Amino acid sequence: MNKITLIWKTKDLRNKILIVLGLLFITRILAHVPIPGIDVSGLKSFFQQSQFFNLLDIFSGGGLTNFSIAMLGVGPYITASIIMQLLTIVIPSFAEMQKEGGEAGRAQINQYTRYMAIPLAILQGFGTIRILQTQGGASVLGAFTPFTWFVVLLSVTAGTMLMMWLGEIMSEFDIGNGISLIIFAGIVARIPSNFSFISSWYDSSKLPLVLAFVAMVLAVIAGVVLVTEAQRNIPIAYAKRVRGNKLFGGVNTHLPLRLNQAGVIPIIFAISLMIFPAMIAQFFLNAKSAFLSNLAHSTVSLFNSQGWFYGIAYFILVMAFTYFYTAVVFNPEEIADNVQKNGGFVPGLRPGTQTADFLSMVLNRITLAGAFFLAVIAILPLILQNYTGTQALTFGGTSLLIVVSVVIEIIKKIEAQLTMHDYEGF
Repeated sequence: MNKITLIWKTKDLRNKILIVLGLLFITRILAHVPIPGIDVSGLKSFFQQSQFFNLLDIFSGGGLTNFSIAMLGVGPYITASIIMQLLTIVIPSFAEMQKEGGEAGRAQINQYTRYMAIPLAILQGFGTIRILQTQGGASVLGAFTPFTWFVVLLSVTAGTMLMMWLGEIMSEFDIGNGISLIIFAGIVARIPSNFSFISSWYDSSKLPLVLAFVAMVLAVIAGVVLVTEAQRNIPIAYAKRVRGNKLFGGVNTHLPLRLNQAGVIPIIFAISLMIFPAMIAQFFLNAKSAFLSNLAHSTVSLFNSQGWFYGIAYFILVMAFTYFYTAVVFNPEEIADNVQKNGGFVPGLRPGTQTADFLSMVLNRITLAGAFFLAVIAILPLILQNYTGTQALTFGGTSLLIVVSVVIEIIKKIEAQLTMHDYEGF
């Protein structure tokens, strides 16, 4: 309560939080603005029967269930970000722009990401609607004329770019990552309907199953907090240095390496990539070549089902993206170089290359535990679905992970800003 009172008394922080809440409210309105000419009354019951479409709905902030102009949410922007991250590794000029271009270089890459999100939104909009139609939603949506396709894809692309713009504005207020906040708001907004669904499904014979589910939810929350906060402290010593008549250094401190450097980004990246093949395959379902048509049908079936292939592929992608994103955000050579420039060293190791190799080794080992935890949480709904035989209790893993991680990030951002105000008082 003291923290909340302090936040309310700090005028600029209070204004930032209120503005971000206002922008989130706008995203919720967009998620309920339907695309012109589409009857969406039968879509909600259709979505409750599919784990795949539930995952899509997470990214759209609930907009997909309502078939709104924001039905894709920030999904195309996230896919564009993945492609740009890969291009910075493959293309030397992009890597140089990101590393040596400074703020201007990063701004240019962000601009390329925005441009790339436009065609991806058109592609993903078409693919999503075609998947809906082929998976049993044709009776709900009806047949599309060329003009209907034009209106729908134009509305969807405009809605995506608007959501992306709102997310970037939210990020500027430093309360949390705007894209994560939009996904977070969509998950929280679905909680009442999830409880309503469980209450309609529940009877006294299912009490043990519900209690087990509640215990699992609490265990997941505790596990996410533990893994998110866990860190390996690398001891750093600073040699004594004389500057003029003063003595500097001679202190011992530590370099914290987080168990999960990547946060929820690997989960988001993996879901985006799992969605993409099925969307591409939609273009070739009616191909004249029998081989191409059969391949497209097999791809859609593999990536839309909740079978073993889907679960294993999802697990591997989360593990891979955890290592990939950790390598992007944490550069052992750069950290070792900075420590050396400031007169620091890891006891027992030479500064420079030896320290960088040691940091890489430690990071690879602890990332394995963090990546495995994320991957298990990601496929937890599939495991529950196979063992319980019901869709009612399968909204837990990924959604809980995103919600808890975003809440932790928000709390840290707000506490950091409160600390800055304390120093300004001094």
